[in-house]
Amino acid sequence: MKFLQKLGKALMLPVATLPLCGLLMGIGYMLCPATMQGGDINGFANLLGLFLVKAGGALIDNMALLFVIGVGVGMSEDNDGTGGLAALVSWLTMTTLLNTGFVTTIMPSVADSVNKSLAFDKIANPFIGILAGIIGSLCYNKFKSTKLPDWLAFFSGKRSVAIISGLVSIVVSACLLFIWPLIFTALIAVGQGIAKMGIVGAGIYAFLNRLLIPTGLHHALNNVFWFDTIGLGDLTHFWAGETSADVTWDLGMYMSGFFPCMMFGIPGAALAMIRSAKSNKKKVAIGLLASAALCAFVCGVTEPFEFGFMFLAPGLYLVYALLYGVFTVIALATGFRAGFSFSGGATDLVFSASLPAANNTLMIIPLGIAAFVVFYAVFRFAIVKFDIKTPGREDDDFEEADKSAVLANNDFTQVATIVLEGIGGKDNLTSLDYCTTRLRMEVKDYTAVDEKKIKSAGVAGIVRPGKTSVQVIIGTQVQFVYDEMKKLTK
Repeated sequence: MKFLQKLGKALMLPVATLPLCGLLMGIGYMLCPATMQGGDINGFANLLGLFLVKAGGALIDNMALLFVIGVGVGMSEDNDGTGGLAALVSWLTMTTLLNTGFVTTIMPSVADSVNKSLAFDKIANPFIGILAGIIGSLCYNKFKSTKLPDWLAFFSGKRSVAIISGLVSIVVSACLLFIWPLIFTALIAVGQGIAKMGIVGAGIYAFLNRLLIPTGLHHALNNVFWFDTIGLGDLTHFWAGETSADVTWDLGMYMSGFFPCMMFGIPGAALAMIRSAKSNKKKVAIGLLASAALCAFVCGVTEPFEFGFMFLAPGLYLVYALLYGVFTVIALATGFRAGFSFSGGATDLVFSASLPAANNTLMIIPLGIAAFVVFYAVFRFAIVKFDIKTPGREDDDFEEADKSAVLANNDFTQVATIVLEGIGGKDNLTSLDYCTTRLRMEVKDYTAVDEKKIKSAGVAGIVRPGKTSVQVIIGTQVQFVYDEMKKLTK
């Protein structure tokens, strides 16, 4: 759980860029619907909309790469950029070795299987991005101080990290070469079974679709239901102007349930998070969540919202996925039918309403109201009842209190020297980091720590959160003390 929390915190760095994407794409699609639906693009408003959509798409289309750098840096000790470089090396290695073109060259049999080829077509996904970030950061934490023989001394220390990350990624790629298509093919088989279950199956599909978003494996199920992988093709037949009479299933049943959830459920959940945020963090929560809700409503792009909390609160994300399943069953039972060519937002709803398979489109109003209320109530209850750490509720309140701390000594070198002596010297120090207001240290021998000595440096306080953990409250000048301590420990 601690690892997931650390991962969630690291992901907040790239996720913080996604509200910009949501805002740009939401406004862009409103100004230029043809960007999504096709057609002529004429006039200044259309061109401006296209410009904004492409600008936002630059982030959302490369979200996996944002995760590579964000996790690589965020999970590295000292948040060192070397971890980000190592993560990029890992990403380039894995996506190159697992690219469909290369895989079919070394394993020609893959080309004979549509499912296996499709699996490697989708290899550049957020899951691989996060995996690359984890590999890069772990390699940095483990090998940043590696000492090599004199004839290889140039590659010692941090210079060895990216090399080792690449070697590890080769091994991981070799494993994924066999594991990834098996998982992908298994999910397609699951989809085939779900397709026989009618409305309930559609609800299970919607649940799994959201649940698999972090791994990128939702593409396996999408290809079963939306395209003609096993003889279905809900999306292609819907937009071809056909009706349920032309196919063997209720046309639109694998798309309709997403509309109330994306257009209204996400704004309801976002409002619950904003209202549950701590008072000193509400503005931050609003900035992150409001634009994500707008993006989901207008164009059905949900990643800015989902990745904002799925790793901070995996249990709540499971509930979120379950609500999709429930509302899909309800929407289908009411006779509501709509389809999307892009995603379940207002733009696609308006355009699909004129197609022959569309039905009872105005039911989106009562369904949307219900989704907003239910998502809001469930999220609000769960967040407050179980103290879930959604955006704006992270456990760092002490930092706000510590900001009023004043360092009694402005000689940062002297402060660093005294603190280092107080923790037993550099030989007793195993890890050094800092946050907004505190030095964070791990020591070998906790009995060697002299708190009185540390306090004599003029620091505001000392916290011992664990047996080998020491935190020294410095205040907002902590970085300067940290920099001096780094020099002393080299």
